[in-house]
Amino acid sequence: MTSGLVPLPLLLLGGWTALIAVGVCAGRAVWELAAAGLGAVWRRLGPWRTGDGDGRLRTARQPEPAQLAYWWRQMWVDASTAARHGLRTVWRNLVDRWLRRTARNLFTGRRPDGRRVDIPVNRFLLAVFVAPGTAAGAALGAVLACAALTAVLTVFALLLGLVWLGWAASVPALRGLERGRRLLRGIRVKCPHPGCYRPVPLALHHCPNCRAEHRALRPGRYGALWHVCDCGHRLPATRLAGGGGLTAHCPYCERWLPEAATTTRVVHAPLIGGTSSGKTMLMTAMTEGLQAWARRGGLSVEYASEDDRRTATGLAQEVRRTGWAHATTGGQPRALMLLVRRGRRRRLLYLYDPMGESVSEAERVRGQGYLAHADGVVLVADVLADPKVRGLLSPEDARLVTDARPSAQGPWETYQRLTGELAALTGRRSRLPVAAVVTKRDVIDGLTSLPVPGARIDEWLTEIGLGPLVRALGHDFRSARYWTVSAHAATCAGPLESEQLRAAEPVLWLLAASGLRTRAAAERTYTTA
Repeated sequence: MTSGLVPLPLLLLGGWTALIAVGVCAGRAVWELAAAGLGAVWRRLGPWRTGDGDGRLRTARQPEPAQLAYWWRQMWVDASTAARHGLRTVWRNLVDRWLRRTARNLFTGRRPDGRRVDIPVNRFLLAVFVAPGTAAGAALGAVLACAALTAVLTVFALLLGLVWLGWAASVPALRGLERGRRLLRGIRVKCPHPGCYRPVPLALHHCPNCRAEHRALRPGRYGALWHVCDCGHRLPATRLAGGGGLTAHCPYCERWLPEAATTTRVVHAPLIGGTSSGKTMLMTAMTEGLQAWARRGGLSVEYASEDDRRTATGLAQEVRRTGWAHATTGGQPRALMLLVRRGRRRRLLYLYDPMGESVSEAERVRGQGYLAHADGVVLVADVLADPKVRGLLSPEDARLVTDARPSAQGPWETYQRLTGELAALTGRRSRLPVAAVVTKRDVIDGLTSLPVPGARIDEWLTEIGLGPLVRALGHDFRSARYWTVSAHAATCAGPLESEQLRAAEPVLWLLAASGLRTRAAAERTYTTA
């Protein structure tokens, strides 16, 4: 009877022991396994150094020599790898730590650390009750740990999603800010180099470290604020990050663009006139006149590059030395670029001086691609080349005119060759202003056969037989203004400052039409056709 009662207390004791083992092991397993899983997730997040290669990503060749932004794809790869590693760590710890070592030792009647138990009853309790309770508690703890880890990873994934959405939304926002800034400031980048003249929606930039070509340096999948070149050098992708400090190049001809071209509104002003009409000397007088206005204050003038400075200085020295400027040659012109500032406003002025032969035929005019971007036209009128005007001259005046090297093509003929093709190239001729500049004023003033030009140059042109030109300019363009200039007096040795100031007025008027109003534009009253 007594021997039959003995197993009952042992059974009760074993049951309580098993329940205690389940609870203790489950609690401890939850803590250890969850901590091990979270630790594994943390250790596998990375890479901690930018630019490290990652074999988990497909290494397809990218069109841009830059690393994809971390948030674009690498972030998700790291997060998923870390999550899988954390769950695998929980499983390995369950199997290795709790089942293969702790539970196995208990099933053989040993302590969890493997030491043998000498008391038979204790060995019996460990093997029959504690071991299953430990295994069940460990399994329950693993399930709870996985649930807790899954909850943490779910929250983490939601936070990553918010981060990704934030960066992804910043890309169109930053692009919109850049585009809006350009639209508000009227910035439309055009290549100034001969044979190209194409619009530049996105400039080409070279990495300062390895000279790699970056053709998509803007907010995108390579980065919202910066791009990291394959060499590891960081490049700013927006103006907010200092993107204006990189040298820009045309993506088509790959020649350099002035720094101001990507940040400043450009005013394209081609000088149109026949061969020997005085275009080059007038452009030299204009640059000298802009400098003269700058010396008077309220206006700042800088050359966009050293090449522009050398070109303008060379022309001025040639005119002072010889009294003439050589005829423009070499095909299509490169723009002479000057940065004109008034207060906080500034404009990048492109002055084009094409060969006179470029407007001698309609086909040649169509080949002048820069005309498509014109914001205004400077019509260089050598009235001494017009047959009607020549018919009014006395023999003495005719000899003076011959010595002045008149153009082979009169202003009316030049205009007829230009106007139709200009309308086809720009599609907006009627919205353009035209500055008509009568050159060689010093010669005209010495002629007795012609009336002296007065304040109304348009009336004077009509009086000497160029009324059709005046009417056409007033009809075909948004507005027309007239000047008479002696470029020789403005550029020769001992130049007249008054003539320099007058020579710059047509350019300042075109700049005023773009919104850069200067004191010169306010002081002068111009004649309207």
